[in-house]
Formats: sequence, C-alpha cells, structure tokens
Amino acid sequence: MLAKDIGIDLGTANVKVYVRGKGVVLMEPSVVAIDSDTGRALAVGEEARKMIGRTPGNIVAIRPLKEGVIADYRITEMMLRYFIEKVCGRRRLFRPQVVVCVPSGVTSVEKRAVLEACMEAGARRVFLISEPMAAAIGAGMAVEEPAGNMVVDIGGGTCDVAVISLGGEVIGESIRVAGDSFDDAITRYLRREIGLICGERTAEDVKISLGNVFEPDCSKKMEIRGRDVVTGLPRTVEVNQCQLAAAMEEPVRTIVYAVRSVLERTPPELSADIIDKGIFLTGGGALLQGMAQRISTDTGIPTYIAEEPLSCVALGTGKVLENLDNRAHQNMYVLASRS
Repeated sequence: MLAKDIGIDLGTANVKVYVRGKGVVLMEPSVVAIDSDTGRALAVGEEARKMIGRTPGNIVAIRPLKEGVIADYRITEMMLRYFIEKVCGRRRLFRPQVVVCVPSGVTSVEKRAVLEACMEAGARRVFLISEPMAAAIGAGMAVEEPAGNMVVDIGGGTCDVAVISLGGEVIGESIRVAGDSFDDAITRYLRREIGLICGERTAEDVKISLGNVFEPDCSKKMEIRGRDVVTGLPRTVEVNQCQLAAAMEEPVRTIVYAVRSVLERTPPELSADIIDKGIFLTGGGALLQGMAQRISTDTGIPTYIAEEPLSCVALGTGKVLENLDNRAHQNMYVLASRS
C-alpha cells in the first residue's frame, strides 16, 4: 500500500485525522487504556474513553496530552502509531508525510516532542503548523490577504486567540483555559456548593446538555448522579442552568479577557477589518451555548461560530497538506519540520 499523506489535529480532548484527497476520516478521543502491570495498551480512542472512571485497579485510562502539549511521550507515541496505522494500514510501502498542529506559543522543547513522537509513530516527514492558523484556514477565512482576521479556537486544553494577516499571526495569545477547565470548574462547584462528587465524564455531559454562559434560564434543570461528600453513598441532585453558569464563570471570564487583550494590542488598521468581518469561534468550546454572545457583548464586535467548528483545525491542516508541494505555501505556514 502506498503512503497516504495525513494531517493530524492532535487535540487534548480529541484527535482528528485528515487524509490527502479524502478529507477528515477519523475523529476519536485522545485517550489510551493501559494495563499498569504490563505497560501494554489495551484500547485507544472511543473504546478507551468509555473506560474512564470505570476500570479495575490494573487498568488505567490515560489522556497523554495536557493543556495542548504532550504530558506522556511514550503513550502519545503509542496513540499516534495506532491512529496512523488505522488510517494508512499496517502494511505500507512508504511512510506518510504528516502535518500536525500545535498551540500558538509552544516552546521549542514542546515542538520537538511532537516532531519526535510523530517520527517514532511511523511518519517519513513531519511539519508543524500553529493551531489558530489551521483553524482560520479551515474556517474559510482569507488568511493570505492583507486584511485582519480574528479567530478564537477553544479546544479541550488550550484557547488560542490570534489576529491573522498576510498568512501570518500578527498578534496571538494561547491560554491553558478551555473545555477541560469548564469540566473542572463544574466538578469543583458541585463538590463545594452541593456536596456531590462526580467524574469528568459526568461534568462534560452536564456542560454539553445544560451549559449556557449568556443569560441562563434558571427553569432549565437536569439530574446529576454522583457520590455524597459526607456519607460517601450514591446520590442524585438537580442542578439548574444558572448554577452551571455560576460554576463556569471564572474560565469564561478568562477567555473573554484573553480576547480583549489581543484586541487591545491589534494595530488600528487590522482592528477596523475585524469590526467589519467579526470574530470567528472554532473548536469544541465554540459550541458552548451563549459563548459567542458573551464574547460579542463584552467586546462590542460581532462574533460568529464557524461552520463545522469541531473540524476546522483538521480541515485547515488538510488544506496545508494539499499544498505541501508549493514551497512558498510551505514557507508561509510551517513552523518547524523534521525528516
């Protein structure tokens, strides 16, 4: 089998894989289930995610990426190898070229860790591009024109805010507050205010089903099951939308502050373009109800959710992949490469 060049959105919460000429073919959680006795991977992706919080003592469900960067190199390499083999097949004549995106502002050490992990997982050559640039390209923004484009990519581990013009980031900021921070905030709130201990999967389900960070409706409620802090016994409580909004207020405010901070440092000419075009939200966090309205209200700039926000980074990675043979295109977008 010939090599298939692939683009990878290596996210904290999910990994998406784009195959040249085919589009996004794989989207699975960034989770690996490990047998702690043998160190062997038992499951990867969706199958492993189902095991979080439900495994016996010798099986551990691990998320090897934390806050947008590699936290466990060995397990990341195992996960990448699994996904590359799933897309390209185990038996192939040539190793694939891989384009991977990394958060804006990652260190050279963090870049090298991603490059090495991809090479070890079976890539022939690896190119790195920045996540907000990939998100903007995937959202269909005219990034190569001499005009300001603003993108806010709210992923699982990081929120990347960038103003892009002429194929480069003019102003950018990456904060380690994103989807996981919302889940943690909900978990802490339930424990502190209601006396209920719940797992990260429950917190995520509640956020998706009930979360609203702009004008929440207190009449909308949901039952949550967990363990009582005092008795340690199973317990069911009812939570309303206003309580959830209060729980998520701190991370939401941090994201809004980052957007305002980037806008304050943006050159005036580009600011005028952004007022005309608006701010575009991508990533899973863009789907949080009320997020776009909250940013729009706090900044005074129209804010829109991009089409297919979950896939924008993967699609942008794919568009760069399709034009890898163009040296000028490569020089414009690639942060680092390794072969």
